[in-house]
Amino acid sequence: MKKIGFSSKVFVGLVVAGSASLGACKSPHSPSKKEIPPVAAATASVERASLPDRLTLYGTVTADRTAAVSSRVTANVVAVPARVGQTVAAGDVLVEIDPQTAKGQEAQAKGALAQARAALSLAERNYERYKALAAAGSASPLELDMNRMQYEQAKGAVQQGEGAVDAASSVARESRVTAPFAGRVAARLVEAGDLAAPGRPLVTIESATGRRLVVQVPAGTVAASGLAAGKKLAVKIDGAGADLTGAVVEMSPGADPASHTYTVTLELSGAPVATGLTGRATLDAAARPSVLVPESAVLASGGVSFVALKDDAGKARTRVVTTGASSGGKVEILSGLSGGETVLVGLTAPPADGAPVSEPKDAEAKGSAR
Repeated sequence: MKKIGFSSKVFVGLVVAGSASLGACKSPHSPSKKEIPPVAAATASVERASLPDRLTLYGTVTADRTAAVSSRVTANVVAVPARVGQTVAAGDVLVEIDPQTAKGQEAQAKGALAQARAALSLAERNYERYKALAAAGSASPLELDMNRMQYEQAKGAVQQGEGAVDAASSVARESRVTAPFAGRVAARLVEAGDLAAPGRPLVTIESATGRRLVVQVPAGTVAASGLAAGKKLAVKIDGAGADLTGAVVEMSPGADPASHTYTVTLELSGAPVATGLTGRATLDAAARPSVLVPESAVLASGGVSFVALKDDAGKARTRVVTTGASSGGKVEILSGLSGGETVLVGLTAPPADGAPVSEPKDAEAKGSAR
């Protein structure tokens, strides 16, 4: 039998013919890759601005006047009419203390004063006698001087006794502890049966009106911001939703050596707020360069903030940014933009990278033409 086979030239010809036929079947209108749909969005320029370096100061709201009321009487508490939160007027009784001890001390002082007055009366009569005897030559100068000394000592004893009576009477009156000014009872520190002693606080009272915010200001910020008495700061009270204005009324003369901060007291004006709440005061220091974009230009996804840019070729590009404070519809960009770029605004989702960008009016015109 004769062996049949293909030559290499014949095989190559078949491959070339097959390739040509496949190329002829391919449509000339088929795209080589998927086209990216365009995105229609308004644009805005990234602004360069000079903003003050804003510092937030945290503090606590305190009353304009606060007093820890105590008594100089050492005795048992009989009654405590004051109740926490109660509104009191100046002179209202807050605590009643057993007055027997104070009354006994007052009686002793009055008895000593009576003895001193009796001794003064006798010393005065003796002194007058010796003056007459000395004038007649019947008493020596020494005897006259001795009686004069006894008379002066008796006068001093009377003055001392009167002072003791006044002091004892003052202490006796403190068996009824009263409010020093109008306000509200902030704390009740004793109950009936407790022992009151000099220096022990019995009731804490605070003024009903007038509130202050005490904050700590870094030493380097004080000079840069020009902080001084009378300067007004914007204040926000946490938990009260109140936006107030605080004026500097007190400021420590020097910085604390441990924290290197100044203690500043702000007098709050506006709606009254409760004491003990935390507050934040905003202090503007020296101006610094910043970058601003519209709030609607910032998108967020997965905890990351980014903006969509329009490049020189008119394509959409996304860029991750770090945002700062927002005010007046603008957001400060701390990193990611340098200013002068064009951002897309009003998007609800990030565009595809490289998508052609058109203005919304142009997109509507094209749609109507079709």
